[in-house]
Amino acid sequence: MALEIVQVPLLTDNYAYLLREPKSGLVGIVDPSVAAGPLKAAEDRGWAISHVLNTHHHWDHTGGNLEIKSATGCTVVGPSYDADRIPGIDQEVSEDAPFKFGATEAEIIFIPGHTLGHIAFWFRKEKAAFVGDTLFAMGCGRLFEGTPEMMFASMQKLKKLPDDTKIYCGHEYTLNNGEFAMGLDPGNAAIKERMDDVYARRAESLPTVPSFMGEEKKTNPFLLAPDVKSFAEVRAKKDRY
Repeated sequence: MALEIVQVPLLTDNYAYLLREPKSGLVGIVDPSVAAGPLKAAEDRGWAISHVLNTHHHWDHTGGNLEIKSATGCTVVGPSYDADRIPGIDQEVSEDAPFKFGATEAEIIFIPGHTLGHIAFWFRKEKAAFVGDTLFAMGCGRLFEGTPEMMFASMQKLKKLPDDTKIYCGHEYTLNNGEFAMGLDPGNAAIKERMDDVYARRAESLPTVPSFMGEEKKTNPFLLAPDVKSFAEVRAKKDRY
């Protein structure tokens, strides 16, 4: 039985994700900015949250930690590098310390740049990667703490994921990212084709996340950048966009 994944929209454009491992019945919530939405989404399904999974320390990904922990007694899991900045953390994970989740396991990918301690949870067997604010659909996170060198290296790590991996990112930024990408590379037919779908989805207020790594490799300017210098130039242009 596959990992059950439920997208939970929060705030104006955040996404958290409920994960249920069916053999054990364990339920995780990835990056809860607030508590009410995730708690209700779990209750509506008759699920009990057993874990909070944090990709990085920013408040809009950890703001619900303590309230959810108080309500459920759950275990808070986060990057060992940032243990002192993850509210309520109980279990530290790293590339050397993966996350066992019932009958499955998430490999930890260390992807600094947006923050210095950012990680992704990659459920290889389930072909699902929770990447927080490092990689977005057709975009990447701002460099709040890291350097272009760090973020480029993180992009190269994520780029190695199989094409059929679903990328679950932390925000609905695809429309803005895609329009930037079209202006940057107007001759890229794959970007134009993808944006036709994005426009249609957003016109109906439908999510554009998750995406597949295969389409990111063809349409994401930050994954298409061949070297650090090119990456830094694209990031600087996006910061001014």
